[in-house]
Amino acid sequence: MNRRQLIQQMCGGLGSVGLAAMLEQHAQAAVGGHYTGPLMPGKAKKVIFLFLAGGPSQVDMFDNKPLLFKFQGQRPGTVDLRTERQTGGLLPSPFKFQKYGKSGIELSELLPQMGTIIDDVCVIKSMYTFNPTHTPARSLIHSGSILATRPSLGAWISYGLGTENENLPAFVALSPGGNGGGSLLRSGFLPAEYQGTPFSDSEVEPEKMIANLRNKWLDKEAQRHQLDAIQALNKEFSAGFGADDFLEGRIQSMEAAYRMQFEAMDVFDIRKESDAIRAEYGATPFGNGCLLARRLVEKGVRYVHVYHNAGQDWDDHKDIEKNLRGRCPDMDKAAAALIRDLKRRGLLDETLVVWGGEFGRTPVSESGTGRDHNPYGFTMWMAGGGVKGGLAYGNTDEFGFKAVENRVSIHDLHATILHQIGIDHTKLTYRYAGRDFRLTDVFGEVVKDILI
Repeated sequence: MNRRQLIQQMCGGLGSVGLAAMLEQHAQAAVGGHYTGPLMPGKAKKVIFLFLAGGPSQVDMFDNKPLLFKFQGQRPGTVDLRTERQTGGLLPSPFKFQKYGKSGIELSELLPQMGTIIDDVCVIKSMYTFNPTHTPARSLIHSGSILATRPSLGAWISYGLGTENENLPAFVALSPGGNGGGSLLRSGFLPAEYQGTPFSDSEVEPEKMIANLRNKWLDKEAQRHQLDAIQALNKEFSAGFGADDFLEGRIQSMEAAYRMQFEAMDVFDIRKESDAIRAEYGATPFGNGCLLARRLVEKGVRYVHVYHNAGQDWDDHKDIEKNLRGRCPDMDKAAAALIRDLKRRGLLDETLVVWGGEFGRTPVSESGTGRDHNPYGFTMWMAGGGVKGGLAYGNTDEFGFKAVENRVSIHDLHATILHQIGIDHTKLTYRYAGRDFRLTDVFGEVVKDILI
């Protein structure tokens, strides 16, 4: 009996595979490893990240700036910041803003459904990042680095905490077509078993979402015998040629795939939800993705990344009014439904929901009708998982261009997410190429003002 089997047998009475995985990681640290494990009780157990690729416009949805009308078309010195493309004068938002909820947080007319759950949401209006270009900025928010080689946030979380359900991946990514994220789901230098597993939320039938989900030729027992034979050959190879991380990752993936085929037929089938629930989320890929995210965390998946679009759907360099009016209803409906549904089921307190893109958009115009990339100041929001609801935190300048009050970096965001699931971001490290790496590198402070 190996160490994993022994620990799982010891923890079997607790009914927690996640605890067994965590204890094994502590055991590895005790024999010279690098991971010291969770040091504090986490408010949250799971994370759902709703990602809007391209850069959603904060000044058209969350960050009301009336002075844009007074100085329309002008370019005061405070907005004379370098942008990726040539930009013009100040462009007021065409959308009306109003206060919602007991908290009185302002939202634009694009987000009526968000208004119904705003008292459960912390709107962070003072985010900033370090790069105005999509690829490096997206890499930064996914992995804490602009380099396209580092482990993603989901990989770090699954490495740090393991899974509560070994029949499902610990890190799942949902997008139209199942190709969202690409290398941003990577495990980097972490063991391959911690990389994200992509699925398509364009489909509602599990067998269409997951290729080769059902074995048409072998029953469960025959598959087990076949897999045992293959794994024996793999382990014999490892014994003769030395440990290989990629082979170990393949072994773990084969075991996970075997177990998943029997549970996925149930968990991934959103058709089992009532008509009322499905209507609340909406019959779109993002609606399906948000609903499936709730079903996955309910079954113990640790981290779920839901892409609104696999491309750069929110990259509005022109026609921003038309684009947002067409795009926001779907996003608004599904995101609000997710918060309501989690709360109804008693899952919101233990599930941290994060919403945002890689950066925001400028209050100055591009091409007359659009907005350029804005890394200087933008909005994200968080809900559940021990985060204060009904709070608008931080501020940008008078025109909504640059974060000036209670500024929050991407590293601060990552540190706060890890803190809420019980991990000290300075302790979650992995030794690679001669030094210890961590998600937040040498940066990051937990934003304690937004926490309960």
